[in-house]
Amino acid sequence: MTSQLHEDTRFPGTLIHESAYVDDPVTIGAGTKVWHFVHILPHVVVGKNSVLGQNVMVGPHVRIGDNCKLQNNVALYEGVTLEDDVFCGPSCVFTNVLNPRADVSRKAEFRQTIVKRGATIGANATIVCGHTLGTYCFIAAGAVVTKDVPAFALMAGVPARRIGWMSRHGERLGPDLRCPATGRQYHIVDADHLEESAE
Repeated sequence: MTSQLHEDTRFPGTLIHESAYVDDPVTIGAGTKVWHFVHILPHVVVGKNSVLGQNVMVGPHVRIGDNCKLQNNVALYEGVTLEDDVFCGPSCVFTNVLNPRADVSRKAEFRQTIVKRGATIGANATIVCGHTLGTYCFIAAGAVVTKDVPAFALMAGVPARRIGWMSRHGERLGPDLRCPATGRQYHIVDADHLEESAE
């Protein structure tokens, strides 16, 4: 017998795999899919039309916006907030304490990590807690983010540094700062800030 996604009467319009665990209380928006072996802990809010891939763990007290995509083996710990349209690649890592020790309780020291709208985090990247990832930034696979990330920044390396700029559409911007896919123009505000030009 094959396992299937099914509708959960607690969350109208969602599809949840039979192997997933969804604790109470949790809010999940319509159109969201929860796949194999996912565990959603209490006091989590998941928006509409999001996808939680195999073996994802969320919570407690985590917020996920609309239209987010979490690939396999992602864990979102308390203190993490994903705004709308965020992509988390397979096995990317979030922390919530800077200096963990097995024999020292630091639950009162959890730090907030905010991932702004449209950001992309590549496979196996690590996001050290206490930082904000700007709108439509792009974190390369395997990068380790140790500071705030500007909007539209392309970050790579260990520790991650800005190596370029990305468009809202997810295309690397050349010297003309024009998106090759959409033609949308961008302009540099200063060394660490890029903005979309007015239409």
